[in-house]
Amino acid sequence: MNCLKIICLYFCPSVNPNFEEYLEGQYLFEANQLLIDREKHLFGEITEADAITAHEEAVKKLAADYEALEKLIEQTVQQSLSLSSEETVPALTSAVKAIKLEEEQDQLWKQRCQTPPAWRPKKWKEHHDKVLHELVYSRLENPSSPTGDQENQSPIRADVQSMGKQLKEDMQWVVEEVKNCYPPEMDICNFYARQYHQTFKAKLKQIADSVLDDEDCSFLLRWVKEFYPGILEKPELASNINTEELGNLLPDELLKPLEEQYLSKQQSDLMIFIDRVLDEAKKEWDQGKEPTRDDGCYVSPVAYDVIQFINGIMTSAHITVRDPHKAQKITSNLTDFMQRYQNFHEDIIKQNKPHSKAFIKANLSCVEQFRDFLVDRDLFPEDVRKNCLQVLTEMKQSAHTYLLTPVHKILKPHYKKLGTSDWLKKNTFEKLLNSTEEELQQLQGSSQSSYQELIGQLYQEMTVEYVQRLLKGKIKLKDSIQQQKAYETVKENAEKLHELFAKMGSKQDWLKEILTKIAEVLKLQDIPAIQMQIFSLGSAYPDLSEKHVSALLKLKTNLSKADRKIIKTTLSDTLKESRADPGTRKFFSKVEVR
Repeated sequence: MNCLKIICLYFCPSVNPNFEEYLEGQYLFEANQLLIDREKHLFGEITEADAITAHEEAVKKLAADYEALEKLIEQTVQQSLSLSSEETVPALTSAVKAIKLEEEQDQLWKQRCQTPPAWRPKKWKEHHDKVLHELVYSRLENPSSPTGDQENQSPIRADVQSMGKQLKEDMQWVVEEVKNCYPPEMDICNFYARQYHQTFKAKLKQIADSVLDDEDCSFLLRWVKEFYPGILEKPELASNINTEELGNLLPDELLKPLEEQYLSKQQSDLMIFIDRVLDEAKKEWDQGKEPTRDDGCYVSPVAYDVIQFINGIMTSAHITVRDPHKAQKITSNLTDFMQRYQNFHEDIIKQNKPHSKAFIKANLSCVEQFRDFLVDRDLFPEDVRKNCLQVLTEMKQSAHTYLLTPVHKILKPHYKKLGTSDWLKKNTFEKLLNSTEEELQQLQGSSQSSYQELIGQLYQEMTVEYVQRLLKGKIKLKDSIQQQKAYETVKENAEKLHELFAKMGSKQDWLKEILTKIAEVLKLQDIPAIQMQIFSLGSAYPDLSEKHVSALLKLKTNLSKADRKIIKTTLSDTLKESRADPGTRKFFSKVEVR
């Protein structure tokens, strides 16, 4: 009988469909109700002996009908994931209602005193769960739609990817269609999720127990840590599934070796690549090629390429192992690379070839890039980060020394006149400024910020040289007129020097302040005023020593020994207070005084 006839029979009051007609129309719940009514009639109102004797044929027929219904319900449940919604939803809904009704009937028989029929309890819910378990197992065992380029994938990757795709498609079908066929209390989405999770878990465990090559290991980890959680986190699934209850796909005892293998491979790949980057830079150096220029600055690809690779490999590792601390193993050998880079850097300096300066300027930009990059604590073990920063500091300092030493050599004739009688003549310092400006032009060629650091270092060293020459005491300032002249000279020198370096991009404004404070000491005649100025200088720069103050005061020959002693006495307490502050700058410790 076709479905249209069944529908007519079902909805027409004058027609009562029989059991077979309900089965044919997939009205499994209604068919089940008929059987329960027959069961009640056969076993409800007459004694057990009478029922067996008088209704033996009817009981056999009822048992056969139950068997037919159960078979059809099982087929319907088995087809839950493979039919269209038009085919599945009505029949599955009816089947689930029938199962629920049978569970209720099992409970009713438990409460009776009489012996139940041979088919009781039917335990259809238990059977339903077993059928779904076997259904899920068979679908992951034989995925319906293999994915990807099967020919270029290993069997393991092809199997895992196919199972994963099947799982994803089936769970989407469950939440979109199958869920509507079940009452909320059966929690069918979580039931399916547990079945798929446990089955997938068992299959991945078998794979993880075997010896995997590096690519399969990485792929399996990504499925466990990234792809599978990604499936469950999709909004349509996440809103219907308790993902926390599912737990991990692999136990720690299997996951840990996979992570170790993966991290070791990533570490090896990282070191191979960054060593190649450095080797390529060495090759360019050996061939005598100057680094290329970008916007007037020498550039080296070393830092950029290495940073890009570390970022890429660590981003992937963070996703794959889901633990930034574990992923730090990948960069644990970075200090070795930095030391190799430092050795290359020092070799360039040592050989001092025509293109050495260009390479060192390019390296300064790389040092800056690496230094900024190492600030990210998540990417590196703390000891590695500190060691690498120390290496970079040494590289920067050696580069500065290499680039600035020739500058000081050129400026030395001008330095010699500082603090002498010639020094008070304007053209003497002007010559120093002019030579310095020429050298500042020659120092250009690294990135703007690297250049600022370099000329800031030069500015500081020149200021140290200036103060050191002044404190040698080659000039004697006998009275207030000469001391006023010296004040004006030092103040003007400080302003001119600062103006020059500021024009070139230096940010070291504090160096001007040192010379200005020293100039004030030279000008002042009142002892308390001099004490206050020394107090101010010592507070700002606690590495100021009594030797420095003595040398400065000796320039003022009109000060008595007793006056100098009084002024120096006030310095001790000042230094004790200032040295407690670790943030203060150091300057005078670089100024040698005999």
